[in-house]
Amino acid sequence: MSGEAQRTAPILAHEGAGEGLPTHVAIIMDGNGRWAAQRGLPRFEGHRKGIEAIRRAVRTATDLGIRYLTVYSFSAENWRRPEEEVSFLMGLLKRFVRHDLAELHSNNVRVRIIGERQGLAPDIRLLLDEAEQLTRANTGLTLVIAFNYGGRQEILSAVRVLAERVKAGKLDPEAIDMDMLGAALDTCDIPDPDLVIRTSGEQRVSNFLTWQTAYSEFVFLPVFWPDFDEVSFKAALDEYRRRDRRFGGLSAKAC
Repeated sequence: MSGEAQRTAPILAHEGAGEGLPTHVAIIMDGNGRWAAQRGLPRFEGHRKGIEAIRRAVRTATDLGIRYLTVYSFSAENWRRPEEEVSFLMGLLKRFVRHDLAELHSNNVRVRIIGERQGLAPDIRLLLDEAEQLTRANTGLTLVIAFNYGGRQEILSAVRVLAERVKAGKLDPEAIDMDMLGAALDTCDIPDPDLVIRTSGEQRVSNFLTWQTAYSEFVFLPVFWPDFDEVSFKAALDEYRRRDRRFGGLSAKAC
């Protein structure tokens, strides 16, 4: 069995999701600003409503038995936004953790944070650590929050880790394979996404889970993120169920 097949097989066999449902859904939450602009509201209101959409997505994923839900909450590139907007987003993150963490914990949700933490404000790092530590033993939905995250940056960091091991004489460069690189990523213990949903009608990946989405199915929805609800989620899942996933091989229908 190839290294790629070894990595894929246990993910496909992962228990938890209902029949035909993905084990891991990742979402690029896009359109907060345009949602607000259409209504003559400041961008902040779009971000505020976006938090409500996250809560709905978590509830839907939990109700359906999806095991992993990853949300792209703040990219490494988002720091380029106006200082006032970045400050507001940091405030939203703090409020979300403080107000929602207890409920997530009581609902057996495990919180995982991926992304670069070095350089973050101490209070933000403390909140992220608290969310992970409090919920680490939970066995229900794993909510993965990609914060200060970039797919290329994640791969670069993993390469540097392996390079340091080579430099120290602890690793033969010839021994490096896809599994070893994958194990150096933030998502080393998380199955690759089966389905990636992007809202707002945009059709690009935006540096999100660059390595992990090599064989993911993508569904692009025209709805802005603040309007994403259970109906939207289930529509994306219905589209996923109609797909024929081949992972580089032949369709079962063609055999």
